[in-house]
Amino acid sequence: MPHTLSTEMLTAWLRLSMTSGLGPILCQRLLSQFSTPLEIERCTPEQLAARVPKALCEALLLARGEPVTQQIVSALEWARHDDQFILTQDQTQYPAMLRQIADAPIVLFAKGALSRLEQPALAIVGARHATADGLEHASDFASALARQGWCVISGLAQGIDAAAHRGALQAGSTEGGTIAVLGTGADVVYPRNHAELVRRILSEGGLIMTEFPLGTPARPHHFPRRNRIVAGLSHGVLVVEAALKSGSLLTARLAVEMDREVFAIPGSIHSPLSRGPHTLIQQGAKLVENVTDILNELEAFCVPQTLPTPTATTSSSSKVAPHSPVWDAIGYDPVSEDILQQRTNMLPAILQCELLTLELNGDIERRPNGRIVRARKRS
Repeated sequence: MPHTLSTEMLTAWLRLSMTSGLGPILCQRLLSQFSTPLEIERCTPEQLAARVPKALCEALLLARGEPVTQQIVSALEWARHDDQFILTQDQTQYPAMLRQIADAPIVLFAKGALSRLEQPALAIVGARHATADGLEHASDFASALARQGWCVISGLAQGIDAAAHRGALQAGSTEGGTIAVLGTGADVVYPRNHAELVRRILSEGGLIMTEFPLGTPARPHHFPRRNRIVAGLSHGVLVVEAALKSGSLLTARLAVEMDREVFAIPGSIHSPLSRGPHTLIQQGAKLVENVTDILNELEAFCVPQTLPTPTATTSSSSKVAPHSPVWDAIGYDPVSEDILQQRTNMLPAILQCELLTLELNGDIERRPNGRIVRARKRS
């Protein structure tokens, strides 16, 4: 861990952060009355009672008991490892972007490459039950952003989050990398099937981070708190797919409140997971079709590099579309052969011939459910 605080001072920060019922905002108010957490730590019960309300005094004194003290001992032992850190608000290693928000975490537990916090960062968030297109968009955008020197931040959830982390890792450990913000303790993997993903993040130059003490399990109310850290660490938030009522839209709203940029990838009007991004776009989020749309908006933070950027829709390629009535009838959403026959009025045998020609030329793809979609390489 960064050796900038004495054990006594770090103990005081940890105890303050672990005091039951004392959230970040109340902690800030309390610290405005005391010079440091160590001053609180050194106060006698009588001195505390004279300076703070009774309920707050009781909470602070309760935190001096054995359960919290044992948690602190465990945390200090955990942080003895070279790649495990406890960051407090008065340390230079504490992320500057996060320190700006009103309810910044009092203490952060981090594991991995702490240098990731020094890079420009963009969050990618979205649905847990994402579509194949959404997963591909998240991975492609994350990979391209990482190659441009951006650190990709997400919440380690199923779906879009995991795809974003994996996409950033595909760019290589010498590129922008990724940070996973947890809704659990730093020693708890949730969801459990992401143990291998966490291993990859740590072994390939990434970072995991949380405000929750060691051993903290996943709880529903933890994830909105995690989302504010995801937004707070980032210069902007990209929403790939999201329902109208989702944690991803909460992250976007938090980003707006923090004066961060919000980006959204549009999708099919028939998909419920497009409603979230479309609503954000209607409310002023920037519609993006490729990574350049994001980099242009965040030009002041960009790391100049040259690489092809992935596209979010099939309309971004410069290749010429094939001259076929079937191609026009397919449109941009997956479609069944029955619908194509209705749209084109072709005899089944002729339609099959046209589809076969388009498929052999690589102009269309067949999904596992039998539906047909334009290939991504075409416009």
